[in-house]
Amino acid sequence: MTAIHPIYPLNDPMPKAAADAPIGIFDSGIGGLSVAQEIARHLPNEHIVYYADTAHVPYGPRDDQEIRELTAHAIEWLYRKGCKVAVVACNTASAFSLDYLRAHYGENFPIIGLVPALKPAVLQSKTKTVAVLATPATFRGQLIKEIVERFAKPAQVQVMSVTNLDLVPFVEAGAQMSAACLQTLQEILQPAVDQGADFLVLGCTHYPFLKPAIQHIFGQKLTLIDSGFAVARQTARILIKNELLFEQDRKDAVRIECYVSGRNAENLKPILSRLISEDLTWTVENISN
Repeated sequence: MTAIHPIYPLNDPMPKAAADAPIGIFDSGIGGLSVAQEIARHLPNEHIVYYADTAHVPYGPRDDQEIRELTAHAIEWLYRKGCKVAVVACNTASAFSLDYLRAHYGENFPIIGLVPALKPAVLQSKTKTVAVLATPATFRGQLIKEIVERFAKPAQVQVMSVTNLDLVPFVEAGAQMSAACLQTLQEILQPAVDQGADFLVLGCTHYPFLKPAIQHIFGQKLTLIDSGFAVARQTARILIKNELLFEQDRKDAVRIECYVSGRNAENLKPILSRLISEDLTWTVENISN
């Protein structure tokens, strides 16, 4: 495919954004709204611009370079939109793109990424067996390997890798509680339960929307953990460090402004209304490049 990543050096830099500029959040699809909502609750005065690359979801089966290029294209869009920071709310994209993006944009446009929440699971596991549900691409990336080496191995915790390419499409279709989705979850997670896993790390931002389905099947056998709240706290730290935290009440302003590629925004509204908490105002429209 034609390279679409930004070209070194940054030949048309934007002015540094002000505190009242939005937080940019990107995911391969609508799953990153799980992170967007955590940020919206943790930072109640901030406005969020959310980019969902639904034209190319899921990223999990794609090769490493294509993931980098699609991610770079999306982050460039958020940068040109005037966002003050960008959150790569996609474990797969974070696994391959963070170093490159941070080097490209420098300090004036902070990039925040995701790492599967394996560390807290390892520290809390009583059975010394933890399962990680993620895409194949996330497991190929260096981030999760470093966490296993740094935390799991010294604690003698077994980390079970669980992958499936059907789960993201279930969430994208709003079919998390469908019979097919429940059956898939039963089949892929039962071996982890049988081998004594007591924690399940949700290593994809789509997967927190599967929590009700997983709990319906397994009850309290698995403690579910994801990165959403940790990313919200890290976003707050980055904003404070860069003097970009917005502390004025926006009153009735829209909290999450969604843009989607490749799907009809009107058709997505019923699905988003079930995924986004009722206390958060939002809009959705198609992306125009």
